[in-house]
Amino acid sequence: MTIHFIGAGPGAADLITVRGRDLLARCPVCLYAGSLVPAALLDHCPPGARRVDTAPLSLDAILALMAEADAAGQDVARLHSGDLSIWSAMAEQMRRLEALGIPVTITPGVPAFAAAAATLGRELTLPGVAQSLVLTRTGGRASPMPERETLAGFAATGATLAIHLSIHALERVAAELAPHYGADCAVALVYRASWPDERVLRGTLTTIVARHAADPMERTAMILVGPALAEASFRDSALYDPDYRRRYRGGAGPSEDA
Repeated sequence: MTIHFIGAGPGAADLITVRGRDLLARCPVCLYAGSLVPAALLDHCPPGARRVDTAPLSLDAILALMAEADAAGQDVARLHSGDLSIWSAMAEQMRRLEALGIPVTITPGVPAFAAAAATLGRELTLPGVAQSLVLTRTGGRASPMPERETLAGFAATGATLAIHLSIHALERVAAELAPHYGADCAVALVYRASWPDERVLRGTLTTIVARHAADPMERTAMILVGPALAEASFRDSALYDPDYRRRYRGGAGPSEDA
């Protein structure tokens, strides 16, 4: 048998990948994070499949269920929200499964920051404005931040920031970022991107705290910060310039990166 780790996507049931959906449809056991995974995704499970919400379970209890399925020769769909590569707690499960000799596969999912950008209708990297995106968070009880990873350090680069799991620290976040981006830098708060109840608050590092206080969001909201969120005068990418020479299209100008 195999444990199939599957990224469920940001919320909308139809944003799971085709591969993830097909794995769900053939696994007799589904372990899912019920606090963040939409119930509609479980409709893809085969009839009679065992479905277990792991939200209230400890790591040991989850691994016991996996070992039980292994003993019975049953494949398991391990469904996590978003994408598995960041803040999924997949690594600690895989470490235990490796020690038990239980094989795994990983199917990526649509990450929450991508869904938030789609909700905002923005590209997070713009020519001459920002060419990097930093995915980060503030420290919490479960996962303190390494000392070298600071908001100020990331902000000093001018990159677009997608700050997860930090809406409770919005005032501190705004205060730490303003000296680097400027008080008028654009900020967007996106709550439950792609879910039916998604919400957006837009403002600047000066105004966003008051706007959020008047219309608060819960812990799953994402904070997006950076000039790319509002800039309208950026130059066009060279990628589609008729004089830009590239592998698939000739042109009169020099060959260079977009």
